[in-house]
Amino acid sequence: MSDAGRSQRQIAASLAISVGTVVGYLKRARGAALTWELAAGMTAEAVEAALFRDVGRNEPAVRVAIDFGHVHRELRRAGVTLQLLWEEYHLAATTNRESPSLPYRYSHFCELYGAWRSKLSPTMRQVHRAGEKAFIDYSGKKPHIVDSHTGVKQEVELFVMVLGASNYTFAEATRTQKLADFVGSTIRGLEYFDAAPEVLVPDQLRSAVRGPDRYDPLINETYLELQQHYELAIIPARPRKPRDKAKVEVGVLIAQRWILARLRNRTFFSLSELNEAIAELLEDLNTRPFKKLEGCRRSAFESIDRPAMRPLPPHRYQLRERRKVGVNIDYHVEFDFRLYSVSYKLIGQKVEARATATVVEIFHNDGRVASHARSYGRRGTMVTCEDHRPVQHQHQKWPPERMVEWASTFGPSVAIVVERTLAQRVHPEQGYRACLGILRVAEKHGAERMDAACARALAVSTASHAPHRKYIESILRQGLDRDPRRAPATRTAPLEHDNVRGGDYYDRKETVH
Repeated sequence: MSDAGRSQRQIAASLAISVGTVVGYLKRARGAALTWELAAGMTAEAVEAALFRDVGRNEPAVRVAIDFGHVHRELRRAGVTLQLLWEEYHLAATTNRESPSLPYRYSHFCELYGAWRSKLSPTMRQVHRAGEKAFIDYSGKKPHIVDSHTGVKQEVELFVMVLGASNYTFAEATRTQKLADFVGSTIRGLEYFDAAPEVLVPDQLRSAVRGPDRYDPLINETYLELQQHYELAIIPARPRKPRDKAKVEVGVLIAQRWILARLRNRTFFSLSELNEAIAELLEDLNTRPFKKLEGCRRSAFESIDRPAMRPLPPHRYQLRERRKVGVNIDYHVEFDFRLYSVSYKLIGQKVEARATATVVEIFHNDGRVASHARSYGRRGTMVTCEDHRPVQHQHQKWPPERMVEWASTFGPSVAIVVERTLAQRVHPEQGYRACLGILRVAEKHGAERMDAACARALAVSTASHAPHRKYIESILRQGLDRDPRRAPATRTAPLEHDNVRGGDYYDRKETVH
């Protein structure tokens, strides 16, 4: 019977337990000298401790402590799993004969680690593999520079790149988010790490993605070339999915707090000056100790990310400008106001010009058809490969004779101007563009006026000199082709007189004493 006057069977029925369990509890209470009066003033934990205090049998044994920080860091390494870490923990605990403590079982080990990890910040809760991903984004809050002449403030962009496993961070200011600045910042970020990750995760901005899509975004051609150069993959984050790039979202926030906030009272007059200050604060950020883990971003990078990342190629990627252009009848294409040759067989075709600071390459149907050293000469400079020229005029679609024949349809004077224009060039094809310009003027003003303007221009030019298109246009614009009273005088022989020295005088070589 209990102190309340109930039988053991009644107690078991009221608590929905077996009679044997009731007998066992009462036996433990008598062994611990625990009465109802004493138990009424105790907590449930104290009662349980009094009833179950048989060390080694009913009382839980002391377990070997788990180094959760070590487990969290090791999980970032490639191929490391909780199963492997538990096996290493279990082996170390069972081989230590001096410690009477027992290791946790695998399931309890995983539960305890999960509970510890849930107390970390949301971004730290993710497990990123070593050297796997680098996340890229721009800060919404922007730094600014001041024009030293006008005092006007100009906002600039803050580019941030963060490695997933170590949180190692790179940041710099650029003028825009356009392709050249974006690619340049990506290159400098990789060079700051001095290694390449497996994957870049940018946002779906236009400089990286030319066709935004949630499932299959189209990567910009230039960024694809960068991907191939550094042998990595580019997987843009999905639109409106901040968890895809939560690592860099926090990295941007930290950059705003630890870099921009500390620069808020300083004035910078150039982008380079601002980036020098950012670089100094970036070192402080990467060497700042973690709050809940051992070490800092740099030590984590050196021990976790760097060993798993690939070395950079020996040469830096060079940004290429791309432009769709047409092959003119002179078998040259125009890029940056300079002309580069391709095979005459491509006349009239559409090709793509890709240029770096040193080379201009021409592609047709994804195959390279020409490569030239980039020219920085005056506008209109022609860079020509002899192999691109036709062997004979009959193999050309546009031989010089055809150009002269076309000009003759506007009048004999127009034909003479075109003929002289072609004769002035080392290769007639080099004059095709100038001739086309003349013929377009003729189509605009009509054959009668054009022939009269060319006749007037020829009257004041030498037999070996071709009048320039702009001079002919000036005649037409002023209407001089219609005014016979203002026709130029015919050239006469030079005046011969003892006091007129003539051109030969200035060509003679004087004897120097």
